[in-house]
Amino acid sequence: MPLDRQLILHHAIVVLNEGGLEGLTLRKLAARLEVQAPAIYWHFKNKQELLDEMGTQVLREALEGEPKWGELPGWQELAFVYCTSLRRTFLRYRDGAKMASGTYLTDTKMFEAMDMSLRRFTLAGFSLRQAVVALTTLYSYTVGFVIEEQAMDVAPGMPNEQYALEMREQRVNKELYPLAAEAGAEMFTNHDSRFEEGVRLIVAGIASALPAACKVD
Repeated sequence: MPLDRQLILHHAIVVLNEGGLEGLTLRKLAARLEVQAPAIYWHFKNKQELLDEMGTQVLREALEGEPKWGELPGWQELAFVYCTSLRRTFLRYRDGAKMASGTYLTDTKMFEAMDMSLRRFTLAGFSLRQAVVALTTLYSYTVGFVIEEQAMDVAPGMPNEQYALEMREQRVNKELYPLAAEAGAEMFTNHDSRFEEGVRLIVAGIASALPAACKVD
């Protein structure tokens, strides 16, 4: 099969899921494709360029997974769907959030979704700067949450024993640090509900920045 960017990208995702971000090297990728490394450099000049393409694909997938973006009734609903869709997509890939963080978008079509989101916020009464701060804060929260969440799993469905509650209970002195000890059950379980509560806290903070005339009782 002729080597092209899409074929390389497909196998790069496989290598990522097998060995994580640290295990994704162009040498391993070349071995999987049964080619020499220079053949990959013809399509991607370095690993970062490959990661940008992979990250763009993941972000595109998050957008395409929510076909009704334009039909959402308000900016609050858009914010919630934006975050939950990103998280769900990141979790499909090993180290998905870490891999996608800092992505340089390779597909300019992605700016259409960005423009739509910013427009939804500005039409609600936010300034452009407020809209940018709101959306980047939501994005950063989602990426950071999932990076921490994925650190607790060696791979999807394979828990990292370092973060097992039993191990933590042996390390944290309940007499000296009672709240820190009790917090473990909250910090390392119920990821879905904790994530959604965090999004709602951020959305509530964003809403407080709206001019009074734009707020709806």
